[in-house]
Amino acid sequence: MEFTKLIDKRRSANNFIKDVKMTENDIRPILEDVKLAPSAFNLQHPEYIVVMDEDMKEKVREAAYGQYKVHAASAVVLVLGDKEAYKQTARISQGMVDLGIITDFELQGLIDDNTNFYEGRGEDFMKEDAIRNASLSGMIFMLAAKNRGWDTCPMIGFDQEKMRSLFNVPATHEIALMITIGKEKESSRRLRGYRKPVEEFVTYY
Repeated sequence: MEFTKLIDKRRSANNFIKDVKMTENDIRPILEDVKLAPSAFNLQHPEYIVVMDEDMKEKVREAAYGQYKVHAASAVVLVLGDKEAYKQTARISQGMVDLGIITDFELQGLIDDNTNFYEGRGEDFMKEDAIRNASLSGMIFMLAAKNRGWDTCPMIGFDQEKMRSLFNVPATHEIALMITIGKEKESSRRLRGYRKPVEEFVTYY
């Protein structure tokens, strides 16, 4: 889809057509697109939990305060951010050594730099950056989904602790947001909400 049209067509779907099934083959191309999302130092903080099983989806609905859109959606996606992604520097960058792009010495420099960067800024910064990078990825997911004919809705209305318990999310990870995905019931769609003109949210210097 042409990009400007894609942005215009993407809406937060509050009503989904029930019983539209989604398979791994449907969502895999979207996740392949997500691989190209930006991340700080290419650390690729985001991790995804995709829920398509109906029984598990109902447990997610319970943790999401019973919201019907979770029930009607074809799948529910949790976007996580790894607060300790910097510890993956060696694994992620080893390929550059193998290809002769950087040396072992330079790789060790990257490891040291990333470790000092995150550990030097502390736990609060690690949490913020995990959420920031996961949110960037989540936006790419929603655009990629729309480009492939699926509708989405980003959500933060859920009990964090219940969701953590349900999926055994480790303390090293933050649940940045939840995204419902399916086919929107367009007949019940409301008009798009007011959008500020550019002059209201931009300051030039």
